[in-house]
Amino acid sequence: MENLGFIKVVPVAFESLGVRSMCTYVETPDIKILLDAGVSLCPNRFNLPPHPKEYLALKKCRARMLELAEKADVVTVSHYHFDHHTPSFTDWVNHWSSAEIAEKIYSGKIVFAKSYKANINPSQRQRGWMFHRTVGKKAARLEFADSRAFKFENTTIRFSAPVSHGEEGSGLGWVLMTTIEHKKERVLYAPDVQGPMADTTAVLVVRETSRMAIIGGPPIYLAQYKVNPKNIEQAMMNLNVVAENVPVTILDHHILRDEKWKQTAQPSIDKAASVGNRIVTAAEYAGTENTLFEAHRKALYEAEPPSQQFIEWTKMPLEERKRVAPPI
Repeated sequence: MENLGFIKVVPVAFESLGVRSMCTYVETPDIKILLDAGVSLCPNRFNLPPHPKEYLALKKCRARMLELAEKADVVTVSHYHFDHHTPSFTDWVNHWSSAEIAEKIYSGKIVFAKSYKANINPSQRQRGWMFHRTVGKKAARLEFADSRAFKFENTTIRFSAPVSHGEEGSGLGWVLMTTIEHKKERVLYAPDVQGPMADTTAVLVVRETSRMAIIGGPPIYLAQYKVNPKNIEQAMMNLNVVAENVPVTILDHHILRDEKWKQTAQPSIDKAASVGNRIVTAAEYAGTENTLFEAHRKALYEAEPPSQQFIEWTKMPLEERKRVAPPI
């Protein structure tokens, strides 16, 4: 893994690491930050539940998250989807979560979170309200971060105004982008902007003039199903502009839920290379291989059939399974 001049960036949990997440640890000489400490698995893909290998990756990523949360001074919440924050309920099926795990992540920390009172859809408003009334109370300091900046000696953590979760006016709501700056070196974290799909978000990304941008790509696996292919095309056009202007782009998340993601991303990768920049996945940035478990779930089941014990666990009632960790 290579570091920037002053800022250390460590991918913690991403699709390229086998799970749904964009959790990232960032460290400057002044402050240690854990961005979006959540992780999930897709409950049903190709009419199949997660494979045991996905649960092993989930367990591993959660353990790494807890390890880095212990070091962190600040934990952020860009929005209230469960792959971006950890809830205070027990769910070993989808989130590997519990009240104890959530407390270990947020307790005693400075928590900068998106407001649940404005620019938010109904489901996230409820989740945000619950977060603030449960584990949020364990934080040393909990503040709405929308459109605000916070200074820690020579480091500034700056949050954008809420931007669309994908296309303009998306029913999925809004997210906060985060810029971490130390002595004019900047890293931009842009979760779930899906490309960015919205032109206004693309303008904001380029204006940051960051050394690195960590961007959630578009959900190409939903094209023709839930997402208009024209929106995917627009997202990739905007990514081309980012690629030309940002030296290092970590591209991950939704786009890697499709095994043919590289085919879609290659023009942007080539565009970056043409001007001496580069686009990599989180795993590639960390110097490891991409492990796209969700995209390859069907093939995993065929190549490595789960044990009978695991199959029996998957047939348990959902609420019961949530309380019992899978036999992996």
